[in-house]
Amino acid sequence: MNAIETDKLTKTYGSSRGITELELSVAKGDFFGFIGPNGAGKSTTIRTLLGLISPTSGSAKVLGCDIVSQKNEILGRVGYLPSEINFASGMKVKDVIKYSADLRHKNCREKSGVLCERLGIDTGKKVDDLSLGNRKKVGIVCAIQHEPELLILDEPTSGLDPLMQREFFDILTEQNKKGATIFFSSHILSEVQSHCNTAAFIRDGRIIVYDSVCKLEETGAKKVEVVGTFEGGDLKGISDLKNDGNSTSFLFKGDIRELLKTLADCKLQNVNITEPTLEEIFMNYYEA
Repeated sequence: MNAIETDKLTKTYGSSRGITELELSVAKGDFFGFIGPNGAGKSTTIRTLLGLISPTSGSAKVLGCDIVSQKNEILGRVGYLPSEINFASGMKVKDVIKYSADLRHKNCREKSGVLCERLGIDTGKKVDDLSLGNRKKVGIVCAIQHEPELLILDEPTSGLDPLMQREFFDILTEQNKKGATIFFSSHILSEVQSHCNTAAFIRDGRIIVYDSVCKLEETGAKKVEVVGTFEGGDLKGISDLKNDGNSTSFLFKGDIRELLKTLADCKLQNVNITEPTLEEIFMNYYEA
């Protein structure tokens, strides 16, 4: 059984775009990255999976539970971090964390204490006085402290400084090793490349790429950077061509012998051929 399984899941807002016929499978125990630019449909997908908004058509199961008829059971077994964190005014941090644990009828004092120490949270502060980053850290504790089977995190690193981002991913990796499935959305592709096993790229409400990160990195494309006068002519296999004065870069997926022959005929001072990053691969899909 997969942790998440969708079947043509669709959510529309009148004439506005939401998500369209999503086909998505996330295996139990996976560390899954859900990638796309702002407005692509990431948050709509997550809120629909959690039963916070109703699908227009199609269906989905989370931990084997139907997102419409069994949404309360889903919410009890999942840890959720929304992209925007809001707490009831006047509450202290420690009260927010305890309230979140009480909702699940669990004593999470020991786990929440460890998390608060690792993330540098002052539990005596009022939530009204917290910065964006500190609100996000409190949300992380609330999502993780009951050690859920599935963690769904929407743009979790926004507002966190680099050191806290590193600590946060260390915590996620530990939870994943204990058996938790991690599903997190991001528009920062380097995060996905560094931490995820599997990834899907969503654009305009539709999934356009879905595979293991290793296979996505093994596209066969090369990133070519040259300094000097580059004349590509009729060379086939070039995409994402960028020219900046005396330097040119592009992705190449074609006959490497033809590439080398073309480069040899150009007046160049330097050539660099490397593997493209995941970001460059996805941006190529997006722009296409």
